[in-house]
Amino acid sequence: MKWNRIQKIALQSIMKNKMRSILTSLGIIIGVCSVIVMVAVGQGSQAQIEKQINSLGTNLLMVFPGSSNQGGVHQGAGSMNKMKLSDCEAILEEAVHVKYVSASVRAGGQIIGGTGNWNSSVEGVSEQFLDIRDWDLASGEFFTVKDVKYKKKVAVLGKTVADELFPDMEAIGEKIRINNTPFTVIGVLEEKGQTGMGNDQDDTILAPATTVLTRLKGKDKINMIYVSANSLEEIDAAQAEVEEIMRREHDIDYGDDDDFQIRSQTEITEMASETSETLTLLLAAIAGVSLIVGGIGIMNIMLVSVTERTREIGIRLSIGARSHDVLTQFLAESITLSFIGGVIGILLAIGISLFMNNFTEIYTVINPTIVFLSMAFSAAVGIFFGYYPARKAANLNPIDALRYE
Repeated sequence: MKWNRIQKIALQSIMKNKMRSILTSLGIIIGVCSVIVMVAVGQGSQAQIEKQINSLGTNLLMVFPGSSNQGGVHQGAGSMNKMKLSDCEAILEEAVHVKYVSASVRAGGQIIGGTGNWNSSVEGVSEQFLDIRDWDLASGEFFTVKDVKYKKKVAVLGKTVADELFPDMEAIGEKIRINNTPFTVIGVLEEKGQTGMGNDQDDTILAPATTVLTRLKGKDKINMIYVSANSLEEIDAAQAEVEEIMRREHDIDYGDDDDFQIRSQTEITEMASETSETLTLLLAAIAGVSLIVGGIGIMNIMLVSVTERTREIGIRLSIGARSHDVLTQFLAESITLSFIGGVIGILLAIGISLFMNNFTEIYTVINPTIVFLSMAFSAAVGIFFGYYPARKAANLNPIDALRYE
């Protein structure tokens, strides 16, 4: 029998019992749809995480204070802070694979100015901070090397702070008070939006690190150091340089543990990607179970179909049809059911993904490879679970089949 003839007969058999065929394919539809959507959600989350990490800055390295032990008890990251502004200066002067360096000094408190007051965070940074983080100004200007050197009381506002304090007026040139210390607003940052964790990146104030240290904190220790390598390829070399310089600046002897930690953008991305990939595989595995269930449903219905059409099979075998022809016919019906279910499942998954992207906060990325694999797997399910009923039909004795009631 020619394949187009076999396919036509298979479609006719399926259309004779439309409702049963729909219910039989439902398991495959749900299975394929679930696999595609779950993987799309997982990969969408991974893409969002990577986007968020990349938004941290260009070729970024971050240096944090180390941890200490007291009485054999680990005090946690940041408990041994020996980092100073001089560390930043040494890195910038000596590291050949480093392009930009900025300290980060965090403070906070009540911000008074304009039409009211607002509680926000203040970050003391260097004049190279915007280049490192790849941020832009919406208006005004950023502070200069001289502003940092001479501890000028100038500030650049995030969009949220500017809107809260100066909703109906230009913030540039206005005065604000941070914990009773006056600052002059010289710029407003472009809107950045929320992070993947829901934190408002625009609810911040940037000021010279030297000013924040002396005026707001009264200490000489900085919270962290941002380092930008010359290129993505030089991150490892830059990290090695920074580690060497920091150990020398902190008088750490050979063999002793570092009193700081360095995290690279690559490390953070890899860690987040590994976690996201594991979650995606778990979701796909759970969704894949429904494909197996759908296959079992196809096998059950095909066994029922063999029983119902025993006399038909007997007639075909008695007028010259070969066992191979009967096997092929029933196998074609099983594959067709799976194929139709797979196509509907793919279309449904695309619809659900588009709905999520447009009307929810869940971001999905449909992977064409997963769509193809889901389709191939659904066809494989049709072959695997349809073979036994098809073989059973092909092995029927024509005389016994004709006598079947």
